[in-house]
Amino acid sequence: MKTQTLVVDDDPVMASVVESMLEQAGHAVLVASRAEEALELILNEPIDLVVSDIVLPGMRGNELMCKARAELPELPFVLMTGHGSVKDAVRAMQDGAFHYLLKPIDPDEFALIITRALEDARMRRQNRFLRAELSGIGPRGERLIGKSPSLQKVHELVRRVAPTDSTVLITGETGTGKELLAQTVHFQSKRADGPFIAFNCAAFNENLMESELFGHEKGAFTGATQTRRGRFEEADGGTIFLDEIGETSKEFQAKLLRVLQEREVERVGGNERIPIDVRVLASTNRDLAHEVREDRFREDLFYRLRVVPMHLPPLRERQEDIPLLATHFVKHYAEQYACGVQGITPDGLDFLRHHAWPGNIRELRHTIERAVVLAGTEYLTAADLEIPETASTTGTEAGEPASLQEAVDLATRDYVVRILDQSRWRKQLAAEKLGVDRATLYRMIKKYSISR
Repeated sequence: MKTQTLVVDDDPVMASVVESMLEQAGHAVLVASRAEEALELILNEPIDLVVSDIVLPGMRGNELMCKARAELPELPFVLMTGHGSVKDAVRAMQDGAFHYLLKPIDPDEFALIITRALEDARMRRQNRFLRAELSGIGPRGERLIGKSPSLQKVHELVRRVAPTDSTVLITGETGTGKELLAQTVHFQSKRADGPFIAFNCAAFNENLMESELFGHEKGAFTGATQTRRGRFEEADGGTIFLDEIGETSKEFQAKLLRVLQEREVERVGGNERIPIDVRVLASTNRDLAHEVREDRFREDLFYRLRVVPMHLPPLRERQEDIPLLATHFVKHYAEQYACGVQGITPDGLDFLRHHAWPGNIRELRHTIERAVVLAGTEYLTAADLEIPETASTTGTEAGEPASLQEAVDLATRDYVVRILDQSRWRKQLAAEKLGVDRATLYRMIKKYSISR
């Protein structure tokens, strides 16, 4: 897949020379003559690399780099100047530039630096992700924990299937950790160094889903002010995880089937067929075989996705794993909130074992988080772990909203966070997806106490 590089230079001749070198190396290139214009592109376009002159009208190149990296800290910058000094070079590197070039540029040196800058950025992203995995920080660090026979069968299947490129359909109730299982498959595969792109099919309507997954061309529809790569293109060389695939329409399923068969995508509003090298994992909490019989899911897509089926058992069927999971969550949240909780008492563990956990691991995690936050002692007791009766009797998760307004606020906050994450925190892009202006998005971030 082509990388997209932004060239920033107010000298049109120099910009053209750099653009030509990059295009010969196989890059897609955008050009800006001012730093302000470049910053707007960086915040709204999938830019992989920036090559910028230092001396620009208005904002200088090193200022542009600092502003851009405040939003996208792993975006690599290569700075150029025709009036360099050792002091300038040192300052540029201290500010975060990958490299500092003097004009005129040597083509061979330039090509080598660009290759190294892109590889360094890729490795930084991968290392950050792996550090989170290994340290247990955040939802992606919460590995598939447990020693129950049912979970060991899942682990054994992963070990056998992960090294292949087979499509996997993961089934299980809500809250069992289907995305985590997909990540486990990815990181044990030969694609582990490539991207892992997760997409929740239930979060988008059909038209927006097509644009999100396949991309769109400039002018394809109202609001499509720039060409944008879709999730399949972003996942090139890695894995794409289609969560809640059972929520899609049959019309969209037909388009998805063509992509899986042809291994190429066509952006909305475009004619070019773009080849992709992507492994597909999908998940659902529905019985897709039943959906096929009811004519709500395409049979051909069902068999295309279900090359290797994997089923995650609900927590009530693996009760011996509850103490291990609970201990893990206590440690995680005690560190996150810097409190003195050390563990759970025997009566607390006994209480957890006898709950039905209709919300599965997600409900257990929320229960432990609430108990850690409110705890007044070092060890959590059964009283600390009290679960609202509504969760036990109606099957909803622990921490059910107390009012309609609270439920609306929680749903709104979750949706805004999801869109921000999907937009890689490019606020202008997120605002467009949400259908609001940027000022409204900032007010929502403040109102719901959302942080990156």
